[in-house]
Amino acid sequence: MEAYLLDWASLLVRWLHLITAIAWIGTSFYFVWLDNHLEPPNLPLKGVSGEIWSVHGGGFYNKHKYLVAPDQLPEKLHWFKWEAYWTWISGFSLLVITYYARAESMLIDRSVADITPAAAIGISIGMILLAQIVYEGLCRSSLCNKDGLLGLAGFILLVAATAALGHVFGARGVYIQVGAMLGTIMVANVAMVIIPGQRKMVASMLRGETPDPIHGIRGKQRSMHNNYMTLPVVFIMISGHYPMTYGHENAWLVLALVFIAGALIRHFFNLRHKGRTVIAYPLAGVVILAGVAILIAPRPQAVGGEKVTFSQVNAVLQARCTSCHASVPTQPGFAQPPGGIVLQSPERIAQLVEKIHQQVVVSRVMPPGNLTGITDDERALIGRWIAQGAPTQ
Repeated sequence: MEAYLLDWASLLVRWLHLITAIAWIGTSFYFVWLDNHLEPPNLPLKGVSGEIWSVHGGGFYNKHKYLVAPDQLPEKLHWFKWEAYWTWISGFSLLVITYYARAESMLIDRSVADITPAAAIGISIGMILLAQIVYEGLCRSSLCNKDGLLGLAGFILLVAATAALGHVFGARGVYIQVGAMLGTIMVANVAMVIIPGQRKMVASMLRGETPDPIHGIRGKQRSMHNNYMTLPVVFIMISGHYPMTYGHENAWLVLALVFIAGALIRHFFNLRHKGRTVIAYPLAGVVILAGVAILIAPRPQAVGGEKVTFSQVNAVLQARCTSCHASVPTQPGFAQPPGGIVLQSPERIAQLVEKIHQQVVVSRVMPPGNLTGITDDERALIGRWIAQGAPTQ
C-alpha cells in the first residue's frame, strides 16, 4: 500500500509540475517574443520605448513597454512569479517522491559508487546548493557584462559537474540531478534577482523617485539566461523515457551536445523575433543532434559463440528482472510493474525483445541501480540470444 500511495503522489505531483512548467515556459517565451517584436510607438508617449498591436481569441491588444517605468504606478500590477515558484516546488517534491524516497534504485548504482541513500541525498542537495552559489558568483564577477564569456564559463562548469556526477550516481540519477540544479538556478533568478529588482522599482515610484534602471537590466539578463536554459531542461524532463541517452557510457557528452543544440535552436528563434533569420543556427543544431544519434546508436551484436537457449535467458530474466517486472512486484517501493512491463511469459518476453535489448544490453540502465546484481556475462548472454534471433522455443 505504501508503494501504491507513493505512485499516486508521484503521478499527481508530476501532473502539477508539467502544468506549472508549461505556464512558466509559456510566459518566458511570450515575453521574449514580445520584447523582440516591439516597435517605436505611433504616437509619442512619455517613457514608452516600444509598442505592439496583436490579435488573439477574437480580441485586439495594444501593449506598451516603458524604458524604465511609467510616471504613475497603476492600481493593479500583475506579477509573473508563481508559475516559476510552483514549477520548482512541484519539481523538488517530485525529486523527493521519486528519487529520494527510492534512492536505492533511482539514485544509487553500487557498480558506480557504493554509497548509502542518506549520502546520495546529501550529495544531491549539496550539489543543488553549490550550483546556485557558483552561478551567482559568476553573475556577480567581472564576467557579468560579458554574456558570451559568462555563458561559456557556465557551460564548461556544468559539463564538468555532469561528468563528475557520473562517478557518484546511477545513469538516470545524473540527468535528473543536473535538471534539478538548472531548475533551481532558474527559479532563483526569479526569486532573488528579477522579482526583488521589480519590487525596488515599485518602491522607488511609491516614494516619488525615478527607479534605478540597473534593476531592469539585471532582470532582463537573468530572464534571458532562463530562456536559453529552457530547452535543455525540458530535454532532461523527458529523457527519463529514453535510456539510450542517459544510459550511454558518454552520457555527459550526450547532454553537453544536446545543450549546445538546444541553445542554438533557441537563439535562432530569439533572432527571428527581431526580424533576423539565420538558418545556420537551427541547421547546426540539427547536425549536432544527428551526431548524437550516431554516437549513441547500438553496435551490432556478435552472433557467433555458443547457441543460447531461451531457458538460459529466461533464467536470467526471472532472477534479475521480475522482482519489479511481474504482475505483483516483490521489490520494495514498486506497487506496479514499471511501465506496465511484465516478463513472466515467453510470449510477452518475445514482444519486448527490442526494449530488453536497449535497456539491459545497450544502455545497461536496467535493473535500476543494478539492484539485483546482474553480471556482464548475463547481459552478454541476453545480447547473443537476441543476435541469434531471440528464439523462444
